[in-house]
Amino acid sequence: MIEVTALTKRYGSLTVLDGVDFAVQAGEIAAVVGPSGAGKSTLARCINLLEKPTSGSILVDGKDLTRLSRRELRSARRAIGTVFQSASLLQRMTAAENVALPLRFLNISHAERLGRVRELLDRVGMLHRANHYPSQLSGGQQQRIGLARGLALKPSVLLADEPTSGLDPQTTASILKLLAELRDELRVAVVLITHEMDVVRSVADSVARLHEGKIIERGPVAEVVRSSDSELARALLPLPPAPAPRNEHEIWQLRYERPDVNPAWLTSIGRELDTDISVLAGLIETIDDGGAAGRVTVRIERPLAAAAVRAAFASRGIHATQAGGDATQMGDSLTQAGNGTERSDHAQAADALEPTAPEAAASRAALVRSAA
Repeated sequence: MIEVTALTKRYGSLTVLDGVDFAVQAGEIAAVVGPSGAGKSTLARCINLLEKPTSGSILVDGKDLTRLSRRELRSARRAIGTVFQSASLLQRMTAAENVALPLRFLNISHAERLGRVRELLDRVGMLHRANHYPSQLSGGQQQRIGLARGLALKPSVLLADEPTSGLDPQTTASILKLLAELRDELRVAVVLITHEMDVVRSVADSVARLHEGKIIERGPVAEVVRSSDSELARALLPLPPAPAPRNEHEIWQLRYERPDVNPAWLTSIGRELDTDISVLAGLIETIDDGGAAGRVTVRIERPLAAAAVRAAFASRGIHATQAGGDATQMGDSLTQAGNGTERSDHAQAADALEPTAPEAAASRAALVRSAA
């Protein structure tokens, strides 16, 4: 497992991470989300000690990485596998040679190394591409090879920094399925840095929202989407826009509060209230816990007492709010900030600290050298 406590990172007078706390258990995928400039990339670099935190602790399997000597850190860092936004494979090496690269620094025989590479390539479904060069592989295939390389040293923690960015939906789904298998079969603690909310819904067990260097909201994904109307909840399960209502008081916004909501609720509530109910917009999905999560906008076609409407929905595990209340405001600063439409000065300053391509390459090289 990994436990981060009071993690702070400053560059001069600018605080990029401010007292970040979270823990990820073995066999758990924890997502960290937030807009550009929130500090996600800095957090990733601090977790694997490519950036030394200003203060705070990072415990991996009980060892505080921030208190280790350089020699001790090189050994302890092997417990953290890293998958980068781009696979960053060495172009002159085959897929098998890229996966074997971290193993060169271990005191194991050539036969053991070949066996480990074969096992890893088979696990990620790329054994048949072992002798192919990166230029002969698709983006998704390269990411699978990068994932195999990240697992080469049998880490207990896997840090996945935007692993599906730029991939098509089908390839994204295959990478997420692979991450879930690693969680379930190898009991790896996965820290997933992402801005893609559908990725979080699909695979994460828990989620934390990072904003201007602070975690301001967190919780199990299922709990967040079913029990809250917060910005994170609305970003995770956004409600599509509905047609403009003729009468605002006819409109109700619904949120599933239970995973076992009966799909026939529309018919049964209509019969109970003796009215037609029109669906104006909605999003209902099965999330990672296997239950349903949903947000729906409906119109009640005849005047009814609000209390009776709320009670009818509540009895079926659905939270109902009449249009015009505070809970129906649809502003989502998280999504807006991620799209660049609403950016604070602090976030823009933090963006300037994100690594250039040469710096990122140097960081990756440092990670490979650290396995020595």
